Amino acid sequence: MRVDEIIATKGAPTFSFEFFPPKTPDGERNLRDTLQALRPLEPDFVSVTYGAGGSTRAKTVEITKWIKLDLGIEAMAHLSCVGATRGELVEILDGIAASGIENVLALRGDPPRGETTWRPHPGGLRYSTELASLISGLYPFSVGAACFPEVHPEAPDLAHDLRFLKQKLEHGVSFLITQLFFDNEVYFRFLDEARTVGIEVPIIPGIMPITDVGQIKTITGMCCATIPDSLLGQLDLCATDPDAVLQLGVSYATLQCAELLARGAPGVHFYTLNRSPATRAILSALRLLRPWAGRLAEAGIT
Repeated sequence: MRVDEIIATKGAPTFSFEFFPPKTPDGERNLRDTLQALRPLEPDFVSVTYGAGGSTRAKTVEITKWIKLDLGIEAMAHLSCVGATRGELVEILDGIAASGIENVLALRGDPPRGETTWRPHPGGLRYSTELASLISGLYPFSVGAACFPEVHPEAPDLAHDLRFLKQKLEHGVSFLITQLFFDNEVYFRFLDEARTVGIEVPIIPGIMPITDVGQIKTITGMCCATIPDSLLGQLDLCATDPDAVLQLGVSYATLQCAELLARGAPGVHFYTLNRSPATRAILSALRLLRPWAGRLAEAGIT
């Protein structure tokens, strides 16, 4: 089923997980164990990332197909412009379609490892808008795209970023997933600005539970996301105690998601880092709490 249709028809928030293709046999076994552990939570869809420079393209399609066909969970393959000609992208998309997958996240992509400047492949595509147009023009997929509540690192300002984001919708994108963030007001301010310029598609917040202090500082440094000073201070206090960090990370993410859902977010997309315990704990707590129930009741939805 198409992700945009799931969001439109479910009548309640969607919950989805994101994984990356492992590079070793042990990593692959761990991923499969994680997916099996999360399966009982019945996610609405699961997405599989696409490595820098297209380095994991075969694994991306293989794992996405396994999730869809063997686990029976709706799946979405990430696809980027990096490292492929237009013809090669079409071949990849043909393979995705042949696997019965109906959802693709269209991305420009990051430079290959060791490079700092993004360059289009000769004969390839330059922008995610071009990729979205290619996909929507040739395939009946639901096309998603990324957005950046704290502004894309290469955009000069939010206004410029929103203009480009609106172009993605004009080229076939029907839903958006945000970069990770830790301050909900960042999301809601971005949402207000997006709606003001006519971006009306669902914008799903992307949430990464913190499980390791050094790791999250590295990740946020790479993607230019910020950690609120109050949260950073608490993380630094327990940085040498892994269990305390995990407990704080799960607690913070649960509170963050509860507020997002209570205030109208269409769902939550969890960046799992191929692990299950934190995400399982958070989603289980949310389903018990049902923070979205009040606003659905006000809308006459039970």
